[in-house]
Amino acid sequence: QVQLVESGGGLVQAGASLRLSCAASGRTSVTYAMGWFRQAPGKEREFVAAISRSGVSTYYADSVKGRFTISRDNAKNTVYLQMNSLKPEDTAVYSCAAKLTIVSPRDQSEYPTWGQGTQVTVSS
Repeated sequence: QVQLVESGGGLVQAGASLRLSCAASGRTSVTYAMGWFRQAPGKEREFVAAISRSGVSTYYADSVKGRFTISRDNAKNTVYLQMNSLKPEDTAVYSCAAKLTIVSPRDQSEYPTWGQGTQVTVSS
């Protein structure tokens, strides 16, 4: 079993940047494909980005493409989400999730393991 802990959220103004981290612990002998999802108040959780186990393949929601970058450091068991040019509509709780393969990266039901989430608030 792997445990995930997110960090790096906060309150920023529109146009600012934040970098979220998702640290894995526990069964880190297995490398997982990872995804970032977000849930805004009153809305359903949505896909943001995903990365394959090797880091070679990445996937993004259209709403963040060109502004957000997902990356990973397998030596540190950590996945990052660099968020630039933040907008008020990016305000949400951001959660990372792990799965064994990158198949169906946008389907949150395919991810069995989730972190608790970190709040990102972007003011206008």
